[in-house]
Amino acid sequence: MRIRLVLIVGLLVVAGCSGPGQEDAPNVPPLVSVSTAPTETPSETPSETPSGPATSKVADTLCVRMDQSLVQSTLAVPVVQIQPKAIPAEFGLPTYDVCQLGLSTSPNGPVLRVGTSVLPATKATLAAAQKAYAATKGEKAKPVVVGEGGYGTSTFVVFLLDGRLYKVSGPPATLAKYVVLGQEVVRQAPGLPEAQPLIARPDCERGSAAAEKVMGAPAMVRRDGQTALGDLVCGWVNPTSVLSTSVRRTPNAEALMAPMRKAATSQPIPLGDEAYVDTATGRTTIRVGDDKLVDLVPLPARPIDPDLMTTFALAMSPLYTR
Repeated sequence: MRIRLVLIVGLLVVAGCSGPGQEDAPNVPPLVSVSTAPTETPSETPSETPSGPATSKVADTLCVRMDQSLVQSTLAVPVVQIQPKAIPAEFGLPTYDVCQLGLSTSPNGPVLRVGTSVLPATKATLAAAQKAYAATKGEKAKPVVVGEGGYGTSTFVVFLLDGRLYKVSGPPATLAKYVVLGQEVVRQAPGLPEAQPLIARPDCERGSAAAEKVMGAPAMVRRDGQTALGDLVCGWVNPTSVLSTSVRRTPNAEALMAPMRKAATSQPIPLGDEAYVDTATGRTTIRVGDDKLVDLVPLPARPIDPDLMTTFALAMSPLYTR
């Protein structure tokens, strides 16, 4: 497949067809996008962390397939760039494999994220996802006619297509514009390689037995990876529960721990410089120095036996505190 990088400087005027809310969006020839496939090689057993130089071949993802000039004109951004390096999954219910397109020449500029649910989805899955979003009390979502139906706001659209949920999210725009981008995903999705269920790293295996006890069932899907800064991400997923570990880099690590120290539901555990299990949600946070927080997050948030989360944290903490 020939990959085209389209770099067009300047803002293009968005014109054409209208979407929900009667907002204007560009009218473009049909193209198609595909689900995100992480670049780590999936396997039935945990795969080794890549140590050699990055391959020059870019994985076939929705971001590679999408019409970059369409993205550029729809969002009125100066540039659209494929970011070929694999990024961690977006953990949640549902969990998504994600690729992204850079929308700026700045390395820390806005991005367009395109996600494909790692587990099969139905209309009931879509309804549950919409209900969960409504509970966040964010911008009110509206129904959209994309794929087999979905919902969206001025920053994202989620829809069902051929047994998977797709999510397109990025900087503030309009719902109509995200509908245009969702329709592009619908055009590009056919034939995209399906990601394998097990994308695992050996280091993360140290927590698998404890993770199963926290989740109450074995993981059907594994999603391990690393951030751009090289921090390990581990993830266990099944249809009703998700458990992940990740790192936040922040100069305010100690200050961010203050609410946890004071919370009535926080139980201290002897890890890192300080650590707490929230007995109401199960979320566990470990501070390492002044600039690093390690998050161990079960979803859905719920009361979990703190001993189970402590055992899981004890298994995983050496990966982040050594």
